[in-house]
Amino acid sequence: MGHRESKRASREGRKDIIGEHRLTDIGQIIFAVLFFIVWIADSFFLKRTTFLNQYIPLWLQIVLGTILLVLSAYLARTGMNLVFSEERSEAVVIRKSVFNHVRHPVYLGELLLYLGLIILSPSLAAAVVLLITFAFLHYVARYEENLLLGHFGDEYRQYMNDVPMWLPRFPGK
Repeated sequence: MGHRESKRASREGRKDIIGEHRLTDIGQIIFAVLFFIVWIADSFFLKRTTFLNQYIPLWLQIVLGTILLVLSAYLARTGMNLVFSEERSEAVVIRKSVFNHVRHPVYLGELLLYLGLIILSPSLAAAVVLLITFAFLHYVARYEENLLLGHFGDEYRQYMNDVPMWLPRFPGK
């Protein structure tokens, strides 16, 4: 069973999962395929929008790209585990671990994966796909937040005030 199938199966009939936009899974698949096709084609074959490679030192590309890929994996895996590994008796606002720093760590992890790959092999064409993917994920995240607001009301509204949507706040700011 693949990741998407196990995700869908793990939430079927669960009272502790509020829901997501009906196009979230298929949209993520479509944008992932589109991103990888564009990134691979432009980075390794066509090389139409890869001119930034000559200005960014390879060591910097490798260091920053690797950091983003590791962070991406951590956010996505931790977020998925927190939501799906434990079945709760009722839905709750998850405020621990990565959900205490950003409201959408799994989507952020997906975006950081693409950004990490773009840094490893800069492609402006792939960056355009990343921006479109961000717009899609922002839309479905807002949709999900409206579902959560409808279910939890002021508790979720307070969570939204306390925890940023995409970029974590740093201490002292």
